[in-house]
Amino acid sequence: MNRETSRDIYDRALDVLVGGVNSSVRAAPQPYPTYVRRGDGGHVVDADGNRYVDWVMGLGPLLLGHDLPESVEAGVQQRASEGPMYGLPTELEVEHAEFLARHVPSVEMVRYVNSGTEATTSAVRLARGHTGRDKIVVMQSGYHGAQESTLVEGDAAERGPSSAGVPAAFAEHTIPVPFNDEDAVTEVFEEHGEDVACVLVEPILANKGIVAPVDGYHETLRDLTREHGALLVWDEVITGFRVGGLGCAQSKYGVTPDLTTFGKVIGGGFPVGAVGGRTDLMEQFTPVGDVFQAGTFSGHPVTMAAGLETLEFAAENDVYEHVNALGRKLREGLRDVVAEQAPAYTVVGTDSLFKVLFTRGGDSQSGACDDGCRQEPSCDRFEYCPKTGADVARGAVERWNRVFRPQMRDRGVLLSQNQYESQFVAYAHTAEDVERTIEAYREAL
Repeated sequence: MNRETSRDIYDRALDVLVGGVNSSVRAAPQPYPTYVRRGDGGHVVDADGNRYVDWVMGLGPLLLGHDLPESVEAGVQQRASEGPMYGLPTELEVEHAEFLARHVPSVEMVRYVNSGTEATTSAVRLARGHTGRDKIVVMQSGYHGAQESTLVEGDAAERGPSSAGVPAAFAEHTIPVPFNDEDAVTEVFEEHGEDVACVLVEPILANKGIVAPVDGYHETLRDLTREHGALLVWDEVITGFRVGGLGCAQSKYGVTPDLTTFGKVIGGGFPVGAVGGRTDLMEQFTPVGDVFQAGTFSGHPVTMAAGLETLEFAAENDVYEHVNALGRKLREGLRDVVAEQAPAYTVVGTDSLFKVLFTRGGDSQSGACDDGCRQEPSCDRFEYCPKTGADVARGAVERWNRVFRPQMRDRGVLLSQNQYESQFVAYAHTAEDVERTIEAYREAL
């Protein structure tokens, strides 16, 4: 496979872009990233003309794929032709918010921002403003964007910034606990409960290999936050309108948080973020309340048009039936491949998310979940399936990154940039794409 043009572009980029990229994860593929020329349905074509089945899908936003349905494309083009933005509100913002409030259990009111990072930053500020408390609880290896309050590593006893440039004082107020560890989070609330403003958690640990919750974990977080007067904040930037359909992951798992953050799918491929929640909480944002939040591009009319048209198309067509069925077909096929060729590995994912984690330990797939790991205690592999981000990190991460992914790319299948990022099914993908991908896994593993 000729990739000389991608190499040459990267060589130029190193002179003018830091690390040659504008987001660190894009530099992960070695020795250089694949530069995309255009998207086509469920595929992308790179700068050298190579065509790939694309399971990256913009790292999640592209629920429909690269070719927008006529109604979505028309909505975007109309808004763009009427002027890019105004610094004044539009009716589209209201209609988009009405859609979210109509379908997502936790949402009564919405505040739009421009990224998932802005959404989680604003939600944490709101939680602190509402409770008058400073501390927040997060999951180890959970990702909530590039914000100071969550760029923290360690545990409840000893923690510090995970990035240079973050004051140590921020880490003092952020308490990381292992995902799925009820005892650890209970101990934190026993010691710090009166000082905790919120628990910030992904319903599925979706940026560290796709780790499903064990039964009862989210209910424990819900009970603890209510008992201690803290807020439960669900980060649905990845899972929102991907897992659980129009009701999002909170409808799938039957837990209603106080606040929810969104991004990715709700912008239809354009930059977006949002915070949603109960009216009494949301009205503590300015201009009604005292928690400051603002943004020049928030509620951008082109983004609102793309997002609303995407969500309405998904609601009126068989989008979720299609992507979830293909997701299941992928996970079931990959489970068979893994059982034959790499029985220590774990197939994970749900709905339109999927991944094979290069876990260590366990030499059999006997009793393994057919449709991705569900953390079933009765499963023979239960003790080997990742429960935390640290479990994922103990796998053969570099083998996935340096050996496996390039082999898949050379077979015309584009996977996410590293072992940790989720992979996504889109409405434009086909059964043929799935079969081709399963065969590529069989050859590469």
